[in-house]
Amino acid sequence: MTEVPDPEVVELATKIFDLARRGQTEALVAYVDAGVPANLTNDRGDSLVMLAAYHGHSDAVRALLERGAEADRVNDRGQTPLAGAVFKGEADVIKALLEGGADPSAGTPSAVDTARMFGRTQLLELFGEH
Repeated sequence: MTEVPDPEVVELATKIFDLARRGQTEALVAYVDAGVPANLTNDRGDSLVMLAAYHGHSDAVRALLERGAEADRVNDRGQTPLAGAVFKGEADVIKALLEGGADPSAGTPSAVDTARMFGRTQLLELFGEH
């Protein structure tokens, strides 16, 4: 027997994921500071960091990492926030994730693999330093 999620909890979680996607850092971290897990994931395994990173919100990424979110948490497809940021070409997010301890070799494809696929040699050099 599968437990049916509380509709109010689902609505709140949806709101929090949307805050991450839109980069509304202040409201997002208020929820995390109030007890929402920094590593909260949606039904596809995308974490708040993944959503903020993929949509180019470096301030939200930094704030979540400061509150204990995992920089390398993979989603259900094995992707990391760093690989997503490389795919999208989000330089500020890439920097925030690397400063937060992200491993360029983590995930499938990894950030290194993604940089190779798109010929982003400057990122490969940067990853060599980490």
